Amino acid sequence: MAATTVLAAMLVVLSCCAASAAAATVTAAAKADRIDRLPGQPAANLNFSMYSGYVTVDAGAGRALFYWLIESSGVPAKTAPLVLWLNGGPGCSSVGYGATEELGAFRVNADGRTLSLNPYAWNKVANILFLDSPAGVGYSYSNTSSDLYGAGDNKTAHDSYAFLINWLERFPQYKYRDFYIAGESYAGHYVPQLSQLVYRNNKGIKKAVLNFKGFMVGNAVIDDYHDYIGTFEYWWSHGLISDDTYEKLGLACKYDVAEHPSQKCQEITEVAAAEQGDIDPYNIYASPCKKTSLQKRRMIRGRTPWLPRGYDPCTELYFTKYYNLPEVQKAFHANVTGIPYPWVACSDPVYDYWKDSPRSMLPIYRELISAGVRIWVFSGDTDSVVPLTATRHSIDALSLPTVTNWYPWYDDEEVGGWCQVYKGLTLVTVRGAGHEVPLHRPRQGLKLFEHFLQDEPMPKPVDLVQSF
Repeated sequence: MAATTVLAAMLVVLSCCAASAAAATVTAAAKADRIDRLPGQPAANLNFSMYSGYVTVDAGAGRALFYWLIESSGVPAKTAPLVLWLNGGPGCSSVGYGATEELGAFRVNADGRTLSLNPYAWNKVANILFLDSPAGVGYSYSNTSSDLYGAGDNKTAHDSYAFLINWLERFPQYKYRDFYIAGESYAGHYVPQLSQLVYRNNKGIKKAVLNFKGFMVGNAVIDDYHDYIGTFEYWWSHGLISDDTYEKLGLACKYDVAEHPSQKCQEITEVAAAEQGDIDPYNIYASPCKKTSLQKRRMIRGRTPWLPRGYDPCTELYFTKYYNLPEVQKAFHANVTGIPYPWVACSDPVYDYWKDSPRSMLPIYRELISAGVRIWVFSGDTDSVVPLTATRHSIDALSLPTVTNWYPWYDDEEVGGWCQVYKGLTLVTVRGAGHEVPLHRPRQGLKLFEHFLQDEPMPKPVDLVQSF
């Protein structure tokens, strides 16, 4: 009896110690970043925690990046993986697009002031960290004006890496946790470049604080040459442009750098845009927002969109209004320096003065595939900005051996898309989704994300499984 009492006492002591250690990981800076409640939030008590604020990446320049962490609700946050999500542009906000109209916990309602819960939020299976990068995007800022007019791929990758290292000091409980990087569109550059930086900096370290496992990109810019071929092919095959324009696009643009095309390429691209008419290029079968000139800007710049039941093409207008509300900025611990311009979804100066944009990410893919890094590429098949055909041409250029041939994957007894497993890379398409898969096909997007984390190919029907 005495032995039992002593053992029980020891267990109590150990339990208390463990609790104290866990509590000690919550730093003062993290506590200061905790979001108590967002304006318009639909539920007083949530089953997950949120944090947001700034992390300095260059003290000399006064450069700081804004983040929003939404911890896991479906699995214990203490054990769930950490996933960094990046949107592209370049110059577009991950907090605006990714967190607010795609995979985050909330949607902004049409009044621009209230929120509703997202039933297919990705924080059901992971801790999701949204980052606005580079400086000048969203709430992220720099006290050095040249930073806003001199961003580029290399600087963005290094600032994002500095953010992660500094952020982990604020949230040490995420050190050594399984870590993934994901994103879409021009994050097709950001994600592999940051992944390469993390991988190389982890070399030779037995237990790296960034326990990097893999990356996933959707409707991603991968390789300019093959992306151009596939994009023009998509436009022509879907009846969006004429035979003559299709031929001229190939002649004028095929060897251009996508971010800085030649004058001839720009001219024929404008002809192609005129032939396509007033459609939403991010989802060619969806109705565009007619409330402002927003659609025209998107067609020129290359941005975002959608389509499940209750689909609203004007979502960007709602979250733009929301993020400019003073009470929202206060709740997010944002705009602490009094940025002298309104919050916008995409920054024109960042985009217009983008410095370096390599033609291809394929060398990085090859390096990380050889290293055994998990890589998934997904594509909504109604996007004409970075279409499925572009992605397939770029992946084909890797000349990877096929492990599992092209097959339909199923969701609720319907074809959700198609999948092909290569040695070192998995390609998944999402049927009926546009540029923003989690927005157009939210349930299928969550299923895709779950399978990526588990590194399990998309599900086949029983009869198809038996035939392979």
